[in-house]
Amino acid sequence: MKTNSLRINQISESAYERYLQYLQALDSLDIEAYANFLADDCEVQSNNSPPMKGKEAITQGLGAYWRSFKALEHELLNIYGTDQNYVLEAINHYTRLDEKKVSIRAVAFTDLNEAGLVKSVRFYTDTTPVFA
Repeated sequence: MKTNSLRINQISESAYERYLQYLQALDSLDIEAYANFLADDCEVQSNNSPPMKGKEAITQGLGAYWRSFKALEHELLNIYGTDQNYVLEAINHYTRLDEKKVSIRAVAFTDLNEAGLVKSVRFYTDTTPVFA
């Protein structure tokens, strides 16, 4: 994960540290570690696709998606919002299965529940270059 490009961070230090752990689970493509951050009734939606509802559906869906490329690294640009509801602007650096590197911009809206678990993520990006 790259944090040296982070320009604006509006969440607290403790929320930021937890978010970094969450993003590290994503970057390591460790679906079990990622699932530990999710509420049981979490929803994840990508662009205009129907949302994946529930931890089990999310781990199955993302697990399959993550097998379609070799590596992922987030480069954080800005984090806006509060400790419970925030949006990340980032550049996602992918390594495709053919070893080609592709970087694309992405935005992710994240909402946490009262226990601090992720209850909703909506991310917007064009992954077409990853699969071209």
